[in-house]
Amino acid sequence: MYHAVDHRPAPATHRLSVSPEAFAEQMAVVADRGLTPLTTAELATAWRRGGALPARPVLITFDDGYEGVHRHALPVLSKHGFASTLFVSTGWLRGAYDGGGALDTMLDWDQVRELAAAGTEIGGHTHTHPQLDQVDDRRLWYETLRCKEIVREELGRAPVSFAYPYGYSNRRVRRTVRAAGYAQALAVGNATARRCQGPYALERVTVRRSTGIEEFERLVEGRAIGRTFAADRALTKGYAVVRRARGALRAAGRHAA
Repeated sequence: MYHAVDHRPAPATHRLSVSPEAFAEQMAVVADRGLTPLTTAELATAWRRGGALPARPVLITFDDGYEGVHRHALPVLSKHGFASTLFVSTGWLRGAYDGGGALDTMLDWDQVRELAAAGTEIGGHTHTHPQLDQVDDRRLWYETLRCKEIVREELGRAPVSFAYPYGYSNRRVRRTVRAAGYAQALAVGNATARRCQGPYALERVTVRRSTGIEEFERLVEGRAIGRTFAADRALTKGYAVVRRARGALRAAGRHAA
């Protein structure tokens, strides 16, 4: 899971960014290891239908829609012939639907179309990038459907894959994403994706500014992932308790009103 690919990202995206040089080196590792990148839709379809996967499959995904994905990542992906998936927050992209709030320079729709034409699957990532498990049902439906409608209008086809902003979801969110017409969805989890996770809770590992090349090599080989992300998982578990409590309080407040 990537976010910004840039030499000088904004402070808000710096930690979850990678430099263009690091990205190129990491994609060289993917090529040298003989891994086969595929799209999220291709993986989910194979698992759903029991189809064969290519040798050593791997997903390369980008969240949000930062401009560096086109400027810096696309030439590297094209060089290797790699498929990828870009999950866009439609209200952050530059153009007619831009509502402000983006954390850094974002793609415009012409760039999104060029990425799609080059073999990148374009998926949904909501309209305004909220924490979906913390919004009410009306806002949840708006975020999932508005994103889908805009992508369909701009690209001529609706997205079939979705990624939860911040990786946050619960049963209500997953049901809504499915009902909105998405066939599969990605979380974070910092673990390898497995069929048993189900099509609406597939996990990914985070690549960030601090990810050195040796750590990246371990990640793509599926080694020491638990140890690498042990601190992240501990924080996630603790925060999940807090989030559930907040959600319960909000629900109680709505019923009381």
